[in-house]
Amino acid sequence: MNTTSPPATLPQVLRQAARHHGERAAIVDGALTLSYAALVAQAERVARGLVAWGVRAGERIAIWAPNRAEWIVAACGAHMAGAVLVPINTRMKGPEAADILGRSGARVLFCIGEFLDQYFPALLDGLELPALEHIVVIGALAPRAAREIDWTAFQRVGDAVDAARVAEREAALRSDSTADLMFTSGTTGRPKGVMSGHGPTIRAFGEWARVVGLGEGDRYLVVNPFFHSFGYKAGWVAAFLQGATVYPMPVFDAGEVLARIQAERITFLPGPPTLFLSMLAHPRLKEFDLSSLRSSVTGAASVPPVLIERMRSELGFRNVTTAYGLTECGGCATVCDPTESAQTIATTCGKALPGTEMRCADAAGRTVPAGEPGEVLLRGYHVMQGYFDDEAATREAIDADGWLHTGDVGVIDERGYLRITDRLKDMYISGGFNCYPAEIERLMAPHPAIAQAAVIGVPDERMGEVGCAYVILKPGATLGEADGIAWCRTQMANYKVPRHMRFVDTLPVNASNKVDKKLLRAQWTHAEASAS
Repeated sequence: MNTTSPPATLPQVLRQAARHHGERAAIVDGALTLSYAALVAQAERVARGLVAWGVRAGERIAIWAPNRAEWIVAACGAHMAGAVLVPINTRMKGPEAADILGRSGARVLFCIGEFLDQYFPALLDGLELPALEHIVVIGALAPRAAREIDWTAFQRVGDAVDAARVAEREAALRSDSTADLMFTSGTTGRPKGVMSGHGPTIRAFGEWARVVGLGEGDRYLVVNPFFHSFGYKAGWVAAFLQGATVYPMPVFDAGEVLARIQAERITFLPGPPTLFLSMLAHPRLKEFDLSSLRSSVTGAASVPPVLIERMRSELGFRNVTTAYGLTECGGCATVCDPTESAQTIATTCGKALPGTEMRCADAAGRTVPAGEPGEVLLRGYHVMQGYFDDEAATREAIDADGWLHTGDVGVIDERGYLRITDRLKDMYISGGFNCYPAEIERLMAPHPAIAQAAVIGVPDERMGEVGCAYVILKPGATLGEADGIAWCRTQMANYKVPRHMRFVDTLPVNASNKVDKKLLRAQWTHAEASAS
């Protein structure tokens, strides 16, 4: 979008889009179509409602819902009110969501009603949330707690609030005002809240959109969840920056994606490799007209070059590229030019965004030569403001010179292209979602039969990686693999659930008496080789 006055805040992005593309569809969600002008009006109503409820600038507002129009409207309204957005993963169980709500101090929660055969507000029953005053239910409202109100009724809450109050809140926002608090798990086993500003998000994803080819008038099917940077910042924020139309998709289904591409003439479709592998494996793939597809971005897991080639030849994408980022750097740090070869796009993450410094360093912090592995360090405008209420963790992640220590091991070649080779942390990526063994182990610990569990990521053809839990049982206890995995499904988000469980008498430890995950991975590899 050409303009001499680039927006500094996310509400300014939305208002600028409305000025340039007022009657163009901003969101198409089933039978609902919202133009950019209508989106601004609906977001203002949300902001007025929050002001009416006494929400102050800088206070946290949470959203726990799948991809749909109301998610975006609520988020835009929260930003207009000067509030800080707290997205919550819809795969989380009640206690996981309550932990984030409690630690963020969110006063208002926008929550889906019925979804995936559950009434989501009921998942919070019996959990201590003293700061949470209101739950706005998106969809059908069950007659329950007094603090719950449905979306339609909420839209009337702020009718008596003068629009000038919202304008004042927006005017007080600056580029460095905190826009969101996104919780990402860590090696301590509890999620940490990453604080990011308005301006860095706009700058990074404006550049991302330019490189990957997202432009005015594109029809963007957003399968990546809005609670994740890939669906939120590289999703609808990037679309609004460019004047594209967002088509939210609440649940991934390969057949439904193919049908939506054909029916809506989708042009832009990013996602993790799992998404495209599932589409390519669909038995009716050739029955769908995918000729509208133009551009895609993948990553978040290992990408075989043949997948890039098949995305081009069988799905019809003209532009396919990859990128790298993490929540602590706003979601994007590098992006690969889509004109590169399939080999380069699949095996590297591209170059650092303009304004981003990147280097690989040894254990002493010294930069290693090109082609040598080291920890990936990032420095620039989009590095997080810090971890919420956790100065110690912030100092551990960002050194005195401003370098963010990513925990990823990579190699930077002579061209400045990054290739991720390993991780200093135990984290693995399953279907595009970061999985942290320490957190999964903590969630497994209450099982009455489990004395100790150690989780590693192991290769999986469809998901990239999945979890394998090595378990020591308590004396006299019995537990089968299927029963153990089934129990885990009741305790944690599905992507965190180990897909394999191995029962052992002891776990290998290193000199510090910590479980040696490298040895466990070697054991897995040896066992798999022996089995084949």
